[in-house]
Amino acid sequence: MRVDLHSHSTASDGRLTPAELVRRAVAQRVDVLALTDHDTVAGLGEAEATIAAENLPVQHIHGIELSTSWDALEIHVVGLHINAESTELMAAIASQEEARVARGIEMGRRLAKQRIDGAYEGALALANGASLTRAHFARYLLEAGHCASLQKAFDHYIGRGGKAYVPHQWMSIAEAVQVIHASGGLAVLAHPGRYKLSTKWLKRLLQLFKEAGGDAMEVSLPQQSPQERANLGLWCREHQLLASVGPDFHAPTSWQEL
Repeated sequence: MRVDLHSHSTASDGRLTPAELVRRAVAQRVDVLALTDHDTVAGLGEAEATIAAENLPVQHIHGIELSTSWDALEIHVVGLHINAESTELMAAIASQEEARVARGIEMGRRLAKQRIDGAYEGALALANGASLTRAHFARYLLEAGHCASLQKAFDHYIGRGGKAYVPHQWMSIAEAVQVIHASGGLAVLAHPGRYKLSTKWLKRLLQLFKEAGGDAMEVSLPQQSPQERANLGLWCREHQLLASVGPDFHAPTSWQEL
């Protein structure tokens, strides 16, 4: 059985529509797929309808990826098997969207100070009604010729330490876990190896997540050394968490696939 429990669509910052995503999952022989867009469940209905209408042989798990703030770091918590109509979840999504819009407007203002006008409007256009993320700003900066790559957009402008970086003000990790549980889901710490934390701080994060009631952590990701995977597996067992797997898929590339 092939399982992918972390993917994104055009409902947030993915490049495939929810319909295209589930079709690609079938093409890649994925048996179980979780759509986990950033702070939104807007794509779940389309994914579900496409599977039903086309009788696609893939099990679809309703999911979401909530953004949280911890010691000035942005930590992501995936919710799996959620009830997308949960009152608590809807309220959390609305609050996150307000914070996302405010951050985007301020990011656009700071980019304008760098003589890059229209960045907020450009990123909003690229989002095309989806939840606005920094990835949309990065795409705008790349397509408008202000940087040579998406990574340089983050490094020079919108990443932490960049000239137009705006600190995030998301919910806490404990709040994210509570919201996911209130919606009937399992809370999964996303890609713990990508936060560039020392072993000491990563273990602190895992302990905090466990104490907050977290259920699982991702242990297997693309572009991951065997040693990192082994370490994450060990710490997963030490903290008595379930193990999850997913590529944090946004678009098919030479280094990322469902």
